[in-house]
Amino acid sequence: MRFINNVSLKKASVLTALLLLAAATTGTQAASALPNFADLVEKNAPSIVEISTTRMVDTRNPGNDQEIEELLRRLNPDADPDLELEGIPEQRQMGAVGSGFLISDDGYIMTNNHVVAGADKIQVNLNDRRVFEATVIGLDEPSDLALLKIDARDLPYAEFGNSDVLRVGDWVLAIGSPFGLEFSAAAGIVSAKGRSVPDRGSTYNYMAFIQTDVAINQGNSGGPLFNLDGEVIGINSQILSSTGGSNGISFSIPSNVAINVMTQLRETGAVERGLLGVRMREVDYALAEIFDMERPQGAFVDEVLADSPASVGGILNEDIVLEFNGHSIEHYTDLPFYVGQYRPGTEAEVIVFRDGQLQHLTVALGNSPTNVVATVEPEIVRERSNPLGFRVSELGLQTRQIEGISGVRIAELNDGPGRKAGLLVGDIIVALNRQEIDSPQAFAQIANNLPEAGFVSIRIIREGQGTTLALELAP
Repeated sequence: MRFINNVSLKKASVLTALLLLAAATTGTQAASALPNFADLVEKNAPSIVEISTTRMVDTRNPGNDQEIEELLRRLNPDADPDLELEGIPEQRQMGAVGSGFLISDDGYIMTNNHVVAGADKIQVNLNDRRVFEATVIGLDEPSDLALLKIDARDLPYAEFGNSDVLRVGDWVLAIGSPFGLEFSAAAGIVSAKGRSVPDRGSTYNYMAFIQTDVAINQGNSGGPLFNLDGEVIGINSQILSSTGGSNGISFSIPSNVAINVMTQLRETGAVERGLLGVRMREVDYALAEIFDMERPQGAFVDEVLADSPASVGGILNEDIVLEFNGHSIEHYTDLPFYVGQYRPGTEAEVIVFRDGQLQHLTVALGNSPTNVVATVEPEIVRERSNPLGFRVSELGLQTRQIEGISGVRIAELNDGPGRKAGLLVGDIIVALNRQEIDSPQAFAQIANNLPEAGFVSIRIIREGQGTTLALELAP
């Protein structure tokens, strides 16, 4: 039998304590190296907004109804087709949700162009639960940015940072409304910079995106991307996904682009971009060796367009653009990106590599084909057949005879007391102002004799369930 004396036990105890202390210290250091986003979220969450849009979309073409009936007669000559088309509206209202953020205390908001383009109505929900209708100040499809305005004062807002100093590997945080889950935060790192995303639906793909692994989903579009200093260094725009959900590849518009676009939209409602006038491609290893470059870099000029600013400024075919107005051109996609940040008429300093030498040129930028004012669609004012703000149609034969219901169906719903009360297209109205309805004519007669102001009741059937709502009429 072996015995361990007290001295050995003390040595073992001391050694164990030291090992535990070292492990605890290592764990603490590792934990302290990870950022804590709680303070950042708490500070910036009040500047985030949820944007809800509605628009009217076509559901069917009434001109095709006769063709469908004729086809059914051919397929079944012995029966009289009853398509029940009277209850199907020609248009329906479609809603969508996106994100945005306040950039000033007087209600200016940045978001994505694709979030609000074509919307009939834009509603902004603030973090403090106040709701405002927004006005479009300007839209810019090439950058996928939009500037909105709400009528409010003394609002919290986010500050822009410098996206040029952002590095691959930096921590970033996104706040938005993925799938309508408002004011949700998600963190990650910058995966790459200067990404070009082809076939993104733009007429002019000049953007150099920030790529991150932040979990960006539908509804995050237009929301801000923060650095650890709480500055907006990007605006979330799109994801690369085969499923529609986050795959850890998301793209954000650099803040320096957003600042330029925001400034111009605020000043004029439109964005102007400069034009160089060259066709170009990447400098690969073979081209670098042919032209005696130390390494592949820059934008190789395949062709200078005739009478273009580049031609006038002295740029030649097979020049390699290494710098544009102080911006280093590492990849050919960098050149249109930086050119697009300057307005027409800007005299830009360009450095090209030609015959083994650096050439310094000055080029006065022309007008980009994207310099077209993006007009905001005027509000559509639809004719109303009654003071309630909706149209009705007769019930189909099946509803009247088989289900035994008398009334009218809501075929089209516009702004007005009906929408505010919660009515939906397709609801069956069986009584208005406590008077039963059995036809559109009866409905029209009752509606035209309603009081100019006050509350009236409306009895409806929705999905087999009856309920009574209150309509508030205003003079």
